[in-house]
Amino acid sequence: MYFLFPIIWTIITSLKNEVDAFSMPPKFFFKPTFENYRTVFTKYPFVKYIYNSVVVGISSTLISMMFGVPAAYAFSRFKIKKGDDLAFFILSTRIAPPTLVILPFFLLFSQINLLDTKFALTIVYLTFNLSFVVWIMKQFFDEIPKELDEAAMVDGCSRFQSFWKIVLPLSKSGLSATAILCLITSWNEFLFALVLTGNNAKTLPIAITSFIQFTGTRWGELCAAATVMIIPLIIFGFIIQRRLVSGMTFGAIK
Repeated sequence: MYFLFPIIWTIITSLKNEVDAFSMPPKFFFKPTFENYRTVFTKYPFVKYIYNSVVVGISSTLISMMFGVPAAYAFSRFKIKKGDDLAFFILSTRIAPPTLVILPFFLLFSQINLLDTKFALTIVYLTFNLSFVVWIMKQFFDEIPKELDEAAMVDGCSRFQSFWKIVLPLSKSGLSATAILCLITSWNEFLFALVLTGNNAKTLPIAITSFIQFTGTRWGELCAAATVMIIPLIIFGFIIQRRLVSGMTFGAIK
């Protein structure tokens, strides 16, 4: 319950008018209003920001899974020359501080005219989501006995067919959990979106800061915008809760 309090308080504040939002002591009984939501969607291009977040989040997640899952399978099943060094290099793209790489990204995209584009943001998110996919999915593939692959190939399957028809269906909980975590990471990311985007490719975390102004913070509208951002994740989380939990505990149970 303690963990839910900030979310509940944000939703409550989004339904208050300006007087009730600043009242001391706080009001728990008030007349709800949707004026803050009307302001968010009429005075600001918030639908555009939602669209940007959806496109960038889904694109980076799908591409990361498309390339990361086969790479994880290769690390799990084959002896790769200097594989440990290569695996550490892949991991380093995830553990490197964002402030270390954000300037090179900015200079690169400015040179090729990709600043303030969804494509540039997708590429950046791909760099750290890909390493996450490789490392997480390798652990899932390690839990699946290699004998299953070998048995499938004895029965006439190619290596790709054994991967596609045998290994992937057995690791669907891991695939779901990994994709969900990648999507959440991209959806919530702030620093890269702040530096690399402007009005065209602005995402929801950056759009919310528009309500922090020199004249003060517009708390009602800010909380309404934050609610719009977190509600889809909450609903999505409830829908895939069982699969997410089973995916995260797959290795421990085995």
